[in-house]
Amino acid sequence: QVQLVESGGGLVQAGGSLRLSCAASGRTFISYGMGWFRQAPGKEREFVAAISWSRTNTYYADSVKGRFIISRDNAKNTMNLQMNSLKPEDKADYYCAAAFLPNGFRVVTTVDDYDYWGQGTKVTVSS
Repeated sequence: QVQLVESGGGLVQAGGSLRLSCAASGRTFISYGMGWFRQAPGKEREFVAAISWSRTNTYYADSVKGRFIISRDNAKNTMNLQMNSLKPEDKADYYCAAAFLPNGFRVVTTVDDYDYWGQGTKVTVSS
């Protein structure tokens, strides 16, 4: 089992920045690709960003590319999402997720690819 806990959500004005964190515990962080997803009210959960456990590969949704940066620290079992130039449409509950991927270079981008999920942290962007 892997337990995931998100933090860092809050209220920010459009154009501002937030940094989300995800702390993992339980099984070793290694061998798990990690990702961020978000879900706005009335909408399906959507992919935001992913990073391989080796940190060599990252992937972003087109909607956040160039504004968000995903990173991880395997020694600390943490993952971060730096969100810049936030827009009102970024408002959502953000979830971190872990996928068992022994290939250290893989990233995966669909909800069904992930094995463990956090409880989410709320991000609100005011216009």
